[in-house]
Amino acid sequence: MRVLLIGSGGREHALAWKMTQSERLEKLFVAPGNGGTQTFAENVALDVANHSAVVDFSLREQIDLVVVGPEVPLVAGISDDLRAAGIAVFGPSKVAAQLEGSKAFTKALCDEMGIPTAAYAKFDALEPALAYLDQHGAPIVIKADGLAAGKGVTVAETLEHAKEAVHDCFSGTFGAAGAEVVIEECLIGEEASLFAICDGEHTILLPAAQDHKRAFDDDKGPNTGGMGAYAPAPVMTDALIERAHREIVAPAIKGMAARGTPFSGVLFTGLMITEDGPKLIEFNTRFGDPETQVLMMLLDSDLLDILEATAHGSLASVSPRWKREIALTVVLAANGYPGAYEKNSVIGNADGLDGETVRVFHAGTVRDGDALLANGGRVLNVTAIGESVSEARERAYAAVDAIDWPDGFCRRDIGWRAL
Repeated sequence: MRVLLIGSGGREHALAWKMTQSERLEKLFVAPGNGGTQTFAENVALDVANHSAVVDFSLREQIDLVVVGPEVPLVAGISDDLRAAGIAVFGPSKVAAQLEGSKAFTKALCDEMGIPTAAYAKFDALEPALAYLDQHGAPIVIKADGLAAGKGVTVAETLEHAKEAVHDCFSGTFGAAGAEVVIEECLIGEEASLFAICDGEHTILLPAAQDHKRAFDDDKGPNTGGMGAYAPAPVMTDALIERAHREIVAPAIKGMAARGTPFSGVLFTGLMITEDGPKLIEFNTRFGDPETQVLMMLLDSDLLDILEATAHGSLASVSPRWKREIALTVVLAANGYPGAYEKNSVIGNADGLDGETVRVFHAGTVRDGDALLANGGRVLNVTAIGESVSEARERAYAAVDAIDWPDGFCRRDIGWRAL
């Protein structure tokens, strides 16, 4: 197979690494890729926002499957344009991607299908939103309705903080994503991530993971795209996974199919495990980052078989195998992230650390000759597997400490809930 993978982050490096293990892979292109993917795939400087250019490239290079990593091209409808040209795609349609592209869309589906989630209200103007906050108080959650690179959600502990977040949304801090705002009750419990690969009808559940969204240790600081993850997450017992599938994932898939907009791709279900059971925090319509890094370390089957079967509606024909170990990843981010940060600082000793139990996935890197440079907010994902969370964590942090990058930082407590 000839495959085009769209994206440039740690998720894409992990997917690319796993796909290259397939005996069926003839050629892998990554657009635009990063300093990690270029070591075993061909990075191509495609403008993925130009769907015609992606279609033309795919036809010219006789691409058998396009795998779309990030959410922005999915919400923009790249899957529809590729399918219209007769090209197989792993990734949902534009309408189905609204499960991530619009918080209000997802809330409406929850109402329609009886999916347990936080009570909410949506607003397209500042004053009614502020009045709602005065009525409900804090803690409360403010969400920009659209895509905001993982930074459009504020868990406000005080009314003042909540009002600041609403002002940020309507003042353009998140661009068009903040034109509408969803305000939710603050759910109390432990968060977990459950991924389901779906072909519109059939579903395969992946091991449950746990992400670490806050920038600093002890879950302090601003929300980020994710500072680390591990899987399987002990909080998600078999009974909880079955319940989350029955009450949340399956109704969502059924509801989308009933609307005539079936979901095909991977559905990320962000859960809060409350006293009343699992409740939906959010859906994403692509592999999570950094959860993908740990899941790919655990997958003991051919990823390409799974992705292809999903794209062709034959997911019932595959049954993935998973290693019985624990995987954990630590994100190394540029100082200042998720705020302003410097680019082009030199990273030393990141190469050569990969082995049977440790792998360094690149998220925001470029290569300049022999030099590896930081080129983003989240830069490296140092990932390890072990017989326990403790062993995986010990291996991951040993590799972190071997990397020479004074311009970066990481959390030192990834996996703390499991321990």
